[in-house]
Amino acid sequence: MERYPGVKVVGRARELAAARSWLAAETGRLVLCGGEPGIGKTRLAQELAGHALALGREVVWGHCVETAGAPAFWPWRQVLKAADADPDRVLAHDAEVPQDRFRVFDAIASALDRDGLVIVIEDVHWADEASLLVLAHLATRLRNVLLFATFRDPCPAVADLMRSADRIDLHGLSADEVAELAGAAHAATIMELTSGNPLFVTEIARAVEDGTWHADQPPRSVRDIVTARLARLSPDARELIRTAALIGRDFDLDLAEAASGVPVSALDEAATLIDATGHRFVHALTRDAVEAALTPAERRALHRRIAEAMADSTHYADVARHWNACGATEEARTWTVRAAQDAVTRLAYEEGARLYRAAAALGDSHEVQVALGRAAYFAGDLAGCVQAAQRAAELAATSEEIAEAALVLEAAPGAGVNAIATPLCDNALRHDVSPATRARLLAQRSHLAFYRGEQHRLDELSREALRLARGDDRALAEALHARQEACPGPAGRAERLGLATEMIALAHRTHSPRGAMWGSLWRIHALVESGELAAAQEELPALKLACERVGGQVPLWHLDVVTACIAQAQGRFAEAQEVGRRGYDRMRVIEREPASGAYFALQCGLSCHLGPTEDGLALARHFHDPPPRFRLMSKLTRAFLLLRAGLRDEALEFYRRSGPVAEWDLPAFFVLPGLVDAVLVTAGLGLTGDLRLILPRLAGFRGEHAAGNGVAYMGPVTLALGRGHLALGEYEQAVTDLTAAADEASRAGAPAFAAEARWHLAAALRALGRDADAVQRAADRAIRSLGMTAFTTTELSSREHEVATLVTEGLTNRQIARRLVISERTAQNHVQHVLTKLGFRTRSQIAAWMSTAPSTPADG
Repeated sequence: MERYPGVKVVGRARELAAARSWLAAETGRLVLCGGEPGIGKTRLAQELAGHALALGREVVWGHCVETAGAPAFWPWRQVLKAADADPDRVLAHDAEVPQDRFRVFDAIASALDRDGLVIVIEDVHWADEASLLVLAHLATRLRNVLLFATFRDPCPAVADLMRSADRIDLHGLSADEVAELAGAAHAATIMELTSGNPLFVTEIARAVEDGTWHADQPPRSVRDIVTARLARLSPDARELIRTAALIGRDFDLDLAEAASGVPVSALDEAATLIDATGHRFVHALTRDAVEAALTPAERRALHRRIAEAMADSTHYADVARHWNACGATEEARTWTVRAAQDAVTRLAYEEGARLYRAAAALGDSHEVQVALGRAAYFAGDLAGCVQAAQRAAELAATSEEIAEAALVLEAAPGAGVNAIATPLCDNALRHDVSPATRARLLAQRSHLAFYRGEQHRLDELSREALRLARGDDRALAEALHARQEACPGPAGRAERLGLATEMIALAHRTHSPRGAMWGSLWRIHALVESGELAAAQEELPALKLACERVGGQVPLWHLDVVTACIAQAQGRFAEAQEVGRRGYDRMRVIEREPASGAYFALQCGLSCHLGPTEDGLALARHFHDPPPRFRLMSKLTRAFLLLRAGLRDEALEFYRRSGPVAEWDLPAFFVLPGLVDAVLVTAGLGLTGDLRLILPRLAGFRGEHAAGNGVAYMGPVTLALGRGHLALGEYEQAVTDLTAAADEASRAGAPAFAAEARWHLAAALRALGRDADAVQRAADRAIRSLGMTAFTTTELSSREHEVATLVTEGLTNRQIARRLVISERTAQNHVQHVLTKLGFRTRSQIAAWMSTAPSTPADG
């Protein structure tokens, strides 16, 4: 642990007490310690570390450096090494999509997940963005590790961290504390000079000791003090210190010796400038002061000598910095590109993008802009990616380069990127390129058409992409994705199963676990849509293996989503909720929109039989604004869940926003779930006009199952059709459809949906005056055994339940009396009892409740 020998800590009693309390708590937390340079942040960190060591705790340090030449993840490489973990092994991961980087973050978290560990990261205001992302990730993942990070104020970079951190702001010492630290003789003068800055106070106290203090000419800054100390060194020691200052606050002794030509033993003279490690300036301000004392010509000469001495270094950005500082532009550009490539290889995409921009400033090219665009894309900087792609297209000199620029961008749900990507792609397709490149462009154009709602173009584009791609594995993988996207719904299911098989074969041939993951996912989605739930479940082990081989949280999220969907479909509700929530928690910190969309769809599916959860209602009311292509689906699903919660007015408001039925254009993969939701919403709200328009559109899919991309299962289409006809009073058709739905759900292995179908079938049979007891008893048994709480939320007797059903059908008390062969007075009493038990005032409330939250009689 580093210390300032002989200098005590004063004026920090409150902060030291807090440090001791954090250590005593033995729980993880992030502490951010901020203040001006020299205010004592490092000194406080040292005291914290000292207390931790005294308690037998492990302490590791990482330092961010002030120069722009540090390798990516530099502070974490130091921390990992200090924790006896191999940084190269922990950080060694490939990335095919941006989210893969979280595998690195998870690997760092796993390597440092030790009870009682204390991690100190200094000067995070100098950290690269990737290192800050790691700090934020660890703050949420490490439950028993204390993270202590220091930063200079102001520091916008740590603003996002503040929400999950304890913060300490250090301020200057009081006059009494200055006197305690530096002695009373000159305390007033020192206080006036330093404003209580502990570093400056300490340095002046040292100056008094070493004779560089003159009361008649007191130093006005740390620079004055350092300059005076430099003047007292020998020429060799001065040259070595100046060289070291340009290397950085932490400097390599061998490099300093090689670049200066002075043996490191000369540092013995500089004990007041270099700390106890022998290769670090006592403070960043000390290093700054040494550098500031150099003339421009001296700096250029020293930077050149350092760059030449680093010819074999792998610290590419540092070498580039020295070449740039001495005016060697070509060498600086070469090393900057190497540094950018290295940063991207290490998955530090933000740093890679920054370095590519620096290289472009030194000398722009098509290759640099393409690399910049890819780094920006992986960093989540879509605006930067777009700009780079456009610039790459401007600099392109060949047809292949034009195509390469177009392929920098990827289609996305939002319209912004696609508005640029589409003309770039169309322009590239007008040029003569290789078949593999053309296949990739066509696949890209097909994706763009999908998100632009150009469904009519998908078939032609994706077919041609697939035809041209055969023979080139990379192009084939992209073409298979495009073709799979172009084959939605029941009509494309058989082809999608074939595409899944081909993708899995390609993955085995190319040893691509990601390809195997996609092939398995496509297969499971198709099987769920076919109502082959048992077969879909049998595919889960292969998917799990592929996801684990890919690594990271995003593949595991895909696994959680389909696992929860199958569990929900098969009536294993607790498992579905647990796995679905786990997946949501995994993904929402990475990409909130897909995480929320999938989890909300699951909540809608579960609400069919359990009723709405708090999670579902929260998402329904505070859902993110989806991309334009998915807004209609969002409105329908939100209306559905709000109606399930009995919030009719809110449900009606969202449904009204969906516009006229004749103008609906649902996303291809969500046509069936969307129409099913629409039927149930219009039936529940009594919107018979819209219901009559929607039912014929859904009837064309009779015999199919409603599921969208493996996120939730909504049962056989005939179940929604039957419920729609029941709401319209078309009881014969309702009986036909609901009978089919019960059989189809049973064959699919979806017992809750079979029970639901029988429950509504019993109502339809009773409406026709037929015997419904056997059907009702079968439904009741399943409802109770599966724990379908949405159907067991009241204590209505059988007779009250029967009366409530007839009220739902719109019968008056007189009509109810005739149907049940009881007196009108008795019918009126039953209706009143139902109103009282349900807490309602009107018959319409009974009807709404029965249609949205059906119940089984307590004695049934």
